[in-house]
Amino acid sequence: MRAAEMIKLTLDDINWGNGVIRVRGTKSRRDRDLPLARDVGRALLAYLKRERPSSPHRAIFLEAVPPWRPFADSSSISRIVRRAMTRADISSARGAAHLLRHAAATNMLRQGASFKGIADVLGHQSLQSTAIYAKLDLPALSRIAMPWPGERT
Repeated sequence: MRAAEMIKLTLDDINWGNGVIRVRGTKSRRDRDLPLARDVGRALLAYLKRERPSSPHRAIFLEAVPPWRPFADSSSISRIVRRAMTRADISSARGAAHLLRHAAATNMLRQGASFKGIADVLGHQSLQSTAIYAKLDLPALSRIAMPWPGERT
């Protein structure tokens, strides 16, 4: 999920019964549904119950200081991720939050997900965009590469 999509998530975008997150206001201007992984759901529920301040705003993620309001822009998410990476002694030349998208795409590829599946999760309309993420992992690409027609495997 893009940082800009995260700051737009509202309490109404989580369908707990079906385990789905509705991602709105995407870069492609098309809403998409993503599965709510069990561990993510548990972490989100713990945040909502114990950490999220009471607020009239429906946004899931709020600024950490009063007045409790939604983040103004996605750079807030990037700063939070960058601080966490610094605490973990991880450095990156890229935007910190965007690095998580690359890591997620690479991990999905390593687990055998199709390019189309990865593109759907990332919200890419073009598989060429997804290929930018996937080419980071040439060994995984080699494992899923189709054999040349007529070649024995």
